[in-house]
Formats: sequence, structure tokens, C-alpha cells
Amino acid sequence: MKNIVIGRFVPGKGFLYRMDPRTKIISLVLLMASAFVIRNFTAMFMAIGFMALLLVAGRINIFRVLSGLRPLMYLLAFTFIFQLLFNTQGDLVVAWTLHYSPLNILMVTALVMLWFFTKRHVKFKFFFFLATLVGAVALVANLRLGPAFATGTLDIYESALTTGFFIVMRLMIIVTLSTVLTLTTKPTDLNLGLESVMSPLKVFRIRTEEMAMIISISLRYIPTLLDEANKIMLAQASRGVDFSEGKFKAKIMQIVSLLVPMFIISFKRSDELANAMEARSFVPGQPRTRLHQLTWGLADTAALVVSLLALTAVITTRVVM
Repeated sequence: MKNIVIGRFVPGKGFLYRMDPRTKIISLVLLMASAFVIRNFTAMFMAIGFMALLLVAGRINIFRVLSGLRPLMYLLAFTFIFQLLFNTQGDLVVAWTLHYSPLNILMVTALVMLWFFTKRHVKFKFFFFLATLVGAVALVANLRLGPAFATGTLDIYESALTTGFFIVMRLMIIVTLSTVLTLTTKPTDLNLGLESVMSPLKVFRIRTEEMAMIISISLRYIPTLLDEANKIMLAQASRGVDFSEGKFKAKIMQIVSLLVPMFIISFKRSDELANAMEARSFVPGQPRTRLHQLTWGLADTAALVVSLLALTAVITTRVVM
């Protein structure tokens, strides 16, 4: 939980910190749309290079952003494997005959047990999990030890590889862009920016100020609640509770023991926030004055133009190719 960085603001001195929050929000939406439109390997690698350049130019710690992607690695791996197993479009790339024999099953079981008992001592657990999964498939596909009681096939098609790759890259780009937005924007500025961007919705009698307040508060309290959850887990670990061990029923009880204080802390935090807002004479729907006003500069115009050009380029590339 402590690896999740989305929702956190980290002070810095890069140009992204000085940009108007409205520019960053609009550019975020445009670049996200560009990521979904891309269907070309060259364009995707250029988008990844652009993201790396943006992080370096904005003086953002790349390792901090990458650590924010760690909780999503298992979801990305599941998505890619799902495409490999169920996407049967395009040319056949790999065709493996799976050989199920008692010795093969025994070796796979031994490999899984080795992973289970050694994963806590490995630093890169996700890559260790992938290596174990690939090793188990390779054992069943390549080793023919003894007579087989069943056989099967594992076919991997071209569309499965390309679609899985693009889905994973799009999710990584979206999460990275969202992380950059919250890392470089104060919660108050983010609230003002969302309120200004959504102001055209007032024509439909939508209270954009309240919507912007809800979104900014939600983003602000993601790291706060995660920190509280981490403190509770450490406190329970000091009393002998181990969230990584035990049977399924025991793990359910451990999760319940975590959720109950989390709900209590959430309600307490919300009550304190409501009291603080009332102390500052906050009334929903009523006009409010602001100490800080948003200012639009030349850099904001340039960033918006670059985002529009990127979206136009990927749309043109997709139509032409």
C-alpha cells in the first residue's frame, strides 16, 4: 500500500509545478485520448519516449513513478495472459503441445512450492512470479517424462500479442499521466482547475464546484487512508498478525480486522473535514472568494498546443495507416 503514489503531492521546482492546473488537466485528457487511439508500434514507442522525456524535463523522480506502477503489475500481467489465452485472431505464432504426465505434474508442483516458500526472500516478487509461471508452462510443454494421461495445446496468435501489448502500455501511460498530475499539483490548485474546466457544465445546471470538491478530496485522501491502513497493519503485525500467512478463512478475518478500523478512521476524518469546512463558512452552492487566482501563461499555451498536435498526429496516423 505504501507504494501507491497517485493522489500524493510532492513539492518540486520543475516547469510542471509552475503550470496552470487547467492546462495539466486538459493536456491529461488529450494525452489519454491519444494513448487509446494509438495502434502502431512506432507511435507507441514514441509515446513512451515522450513520457520519459516529460518526467526528466519536469524533474520528477522516475523511480517514484515506477514504484506507483508496482501495485498494478499483477493486473497488467493478468490482462496480458488473458489476451494470450482467449484471443485467437491473426496468424498463429506459437503452437505448443502440452504433455501432462505424473512426473511433469510433480515437477510443476515442486516448482510452485519452491516459489511459495521462497517468494518472501526475493526482492522482485513480481518478476519471480512471472519466471515461475513461464517455467511451469515450459516444463509441461517441453519435457515428456513418462506416459501422458492427457495432452493439450497452447496456441498464441499474433493479435493476442499485439492487443495485449497495447492494452498494457495504454494502462501504464494513463496511470503515469495521472500520477504526474497529482505529484505536481497541490490539492487546492487541482480543485480550482477542475472547477474551471467543468464550468461549461453549469449550462445543464450541474454544480461543478461541488463535483470538483468531491474529486479533489477523493484524490487527496487516497494516500492518507493508505498510510492509515499501513499503520494499522504494522500495529497488528506487532501483535502477531501476519497478513501473508494462514488459511483462507484466517485471511478473511485478518482483512475484516483491517476494514473495521479503516471505516472508523474514514468516518472520523470526514467528520473532522466537515467541521473544518463549516469553521471556514463553507456553504454548498454559495459563491466563494479565493485567495489564489489561476493565471494562464505562455508555457500553458505551448503545452496545450503540443497535446493537441499529439492527438492530431495519432489520429492522422491511424486513419492513413
